[in-house]
Amino acid sequence: MFYGSVVWDPWLIVAQIVCLQCLYYLALGVFLSILVGTRVSKMSLVYFFDYATVDASTVIGWGVMSSIFFSSIAGAGFLVYLVERAKKCLDFCATLYIVHLFICTIYGGWPASITWWVVNLTGLAAMALLGEYLCMRREMREIPISRLRSSA
Repeated sequence: MFYGSVVWDPWLIVAQIVCLQCLYYLALGVFLSILVGTRVSKMSLVYFFDYATVDASTVIGWGVMSSIFFSSIAGAGFLVYLVERAKKCLDFCATLYIVHLFICTIYGGWPASITWWVVNLTGLAAMALLGEYLCMRREMREIPISRLRSSA
């Protein structure tokens, strides 16, 4: 992809958003299985989308909070390969968390827990900042140019 030419491609943007959302929930599922699945008898969507499970007073709540944070870190890695541009990272992260808020509101109602807001806003900030940092490092890499030696 050439960065100099600016082309408005809404299908590419939608595909990137869908892929990022799916990868985020896949990572969240893996981390929830590891950190929460060993402590509960049955895993369900409650741990993904219900704000009441994000609770700092229980071990399971800490597992859910850690899973959300670790998924944000993994999401920053996904941004490097899906978005590839540092200046687009905040837009994609904000979109991901707005869609997550929308799904959580449909599933369990408007998040009334301050803990839910703090954890998700911290995850948003961590994902955006780390994603921008990683994308900038990738953008600033030297372009390898192989030298051809003539045999004369």
